[in-house]
Amino acid sequence: MPASLPLQPAETPVTARIIPVDTFDLVVFGATGDLARRKLLPALFRRCLSKQLPSDARIVGVARRPLDDDAFRALAHTALADAIGAFSPGADDVARFLGRLHYVAADPAADDGWRRLAELLQASGDRTRVFYLATAPELFGPLCARLAKEGLASAQSRVVVEKPIGKDLRSACEVNDAIGAVFPENAIYRIDHYLGKETVQNLMALRFANALFEPLWNSTHIDHVEITVAETLGVEGRGDYYDRSGALRDMMQNHILQLLCLTAMEPPSSLGAGGVRDEKLKVLQALQPFDASRAAALTVRGQYRAGSSSGVAVPGYLDEVGDPATRTETFVALRAEIANWRWAGVPFYLRTGKRLAQRVSEIVIAFRGIPHSVFEQRSGPIHANHLVIRLQPDEGVKLWIMIKDPGPGGMRLRQMPLDMSFASAFGFHNPDAYERLLIDVLRGDQTLFMRRDEVEAAWRWADPILSAWADSGDGPKAYSAGSWGPSAAVALIERDGRTWHQDADWDNQG
Repeated sequence: MPASLPLQPAETPVTARIIPVDTFDLVVFGATGDLARRKLLPALFRRCLSKQLPSDARIVGVARRPLDDDAFRALAHTALADAIGAFSPGADDVARFLGRLHYVAADPAADDGWRRLAELLQASGDRTRVFYLATAPELFGPLCARLAKEGLASAQSRVVVEKPIGKDLRSACEVNDAIGAVFPENAIYRIDHYLGKETVQNLMALRFANALFEPLWNSTHIDHVEITVAETLGVEGRGDYYDRSGALRDMMQNHILQLLCLTAMEPPSSLGAGGVRDEKLKVLQALQPFDASRAAALTVRGQYRAGSSSGVAVPGYLDEVGDPATRTETFVALRAEIANWRWAGVPFYLRTGKRLAQRVSEIVIAFRGIPHSVFEQRSGPIHANHLVIRLQPDEGVKLWIMIKDPGPGGMRLRQMPLDMSFASAFGFHNPDAYERLLIDVLRGDQTLFMRRDEVEAAWRWADPILSAWADSGDGPKAYSAGSWGPSAAVALIERDGRTWHQDADWDNQG
């Protein structure tokens, strides 16, 4: 096995404040899978580089594949080389991290391997024990049942589960029941990696740590809100899963609704888990429900056809999944409303899709225009202020304002941004979302994780949309790969006299 990764050493940012966590055993089920290799192992490696993990903390991989410790460490080393990029260290750091890794081959439906896992964990004594279920959702229940049967779910145990939690309200309740039969709610961490992004955290800082925005954060001053999560990639190797899911289940019901909740929630009593999640739940409960007529008028679903992405010809969705009859949507746009005092009358335009023109995730707060212009017509148009909070690819915040164009010749107005790029402002690697969330699990902080009632409230809102689509008999509208989705999505917002925000200045920088 190579002694080091073929890249440059990392530098610990001087402004970072690293607080070590208590010693732990982290058991990753599905340890040979894509999520563990691309996200979990690199995230843990970076935290190890930052001296945040105790020297005796252990990471135990569990999967069906018959490997020993050395073979798993070799797999992990390859994963780090593929994922870490310019933040890779030298041989000693790699060796120390790989030395933490152990492996057990086990299947929830068979007895082999479980005794070894029990012996391995029990040998470490009384310490925090985290089970990360990086597996297919249908294994959540059987894995939890097996952990209970083997006596591994101790009082110090926590369990982390990835989305999707069910495919509708009924199945979500069944999954939650199966996990809840073994672990109490305060030990269950339903992870949504979007909530771990630095810019999402800054959304709360902008609102609740500054006197500037919160007094304006209501229907009196805000005209509308846009939330976009756009991808240039297709379904890649996830065709089987995606065709059973679709864009509404895969992105809208979880990631985008969580962003909406943080944008729209009332100030919590504190930033503790209870206060934040209580306020997010209130937003979900206040969402205007959809029926068949509202779904027909206020939602758009699409499916990409062959086109061009980044100048390269790409196939359509039907060809990628090999099913010419599938009606699974790869794009959703909709107009949501929150029926409460703060947001009454403010539309929330939500959209997500694959094979779109640009990879971007952002929240746009569009303020109302000025009530009266004191400027002459020749000064030019006056655009309403926009606060743009970008999650990816170049994390940062922009406030678009009107200023005077410099120079003589009278008052000429121009729209310009007050721009804070995190990379430029802080000059170091922002921790990946999984880095932050894994550390929160180890600390026992559930603030950025979904509670059971949140998950089920989100499904109560999404289920009627899915039912209306199924009953309508209409298929998704076609759109070309490399576009911004079906033309009906443009019509959805333009009917209200608005347009989707496009930050050309930021895009040119990116």
